[in-house]
Amino acid sequence: MGPAHRHDRAALKLPNRTRLHFRSRTHRPGEPRLSDPANTSEHDPPRVLLVDDHDLFRTGLRNLLEEQGVQIAGECDNGTDALRAVRELAPDVVVMDLNMPGISGVEATRQISMIAPLTRVLVLTISDQDTDVMDAILAGACGYLLKDSSISELIHGIQAASVGESLVSPAIASKVLQRVRASGASHRDAELIQSELSDREIQVLKLIANGKDNAMIAGELNISPKTVKNHISNILMKLQISNRIQAAVYAVRSGIV
Repeated sequence: MGPAHRHDRAALKLPNRTRLHFRSRTHRPGEPRLSDPANTSEHDPPRVLLVDDHDLFRTGLRNLLEEQGVQIAGECDNGTDALRAVRELAPDVVVMDLNMPGISGVEATRQISMIAPLTRVLVLTISDQDTDVMDAILAGACGYLLKDSSISELIHGIQAASVGESLVSPAIASKVLQRVRASGASHRDAELIQSELSDREIQVLKLIANGKDNAMIAGELNISPKTVKNHISNILMKLQISNRIQAAVYAVRSGIV
């Protein structure tokens, strides 16, 4: 095994016996760090608010993310405080647990999407239940990761959220789209897509629903990533949805993919 693979791994023990695995300060050559300007849309890394009611998990998560160059704007242990913190701190990304006392993570996500549409919510939870995933995504979450994700996956999710992209665990995304397909096609959604979107936008929407990122869409359609981004912005505006995950759900529900 070469030097690039000789990284110690630490596991943060959680009260419910699940684990979130993190690398130590050393990282794989070429692996993204949020402190690298080339990996963010701005020179400064995104400001992140942590929301989780398990103090031990939240504190450990903060320490480990800060070691990787993530800027932590604050932390909360419930949804009510998270809403207050979003108003006061205006973080770029909220890393949100779902199961908390008082306002749930889903409801907090829904309210954040209304009061601070530029603040993105990335769900980090132990639940892979279809209803939780669907509720979170439809509430406006732009990413959904499980607490057994690696630190690199979490950082990738934060990066994606900070620039309006989405990251959902592949297994989670597959379950969501399977459930949407099983519910049957919506003629109303199909008609809206056909009437509101251009042919090119429909092509982009289909590729989004097939799990393609912007670079892959650009390559497949032989257009620039900037043009892809503009098409996606237009799709979200015309369909009145928040992010590309919702767009994928919309596309599958309409029956166009």
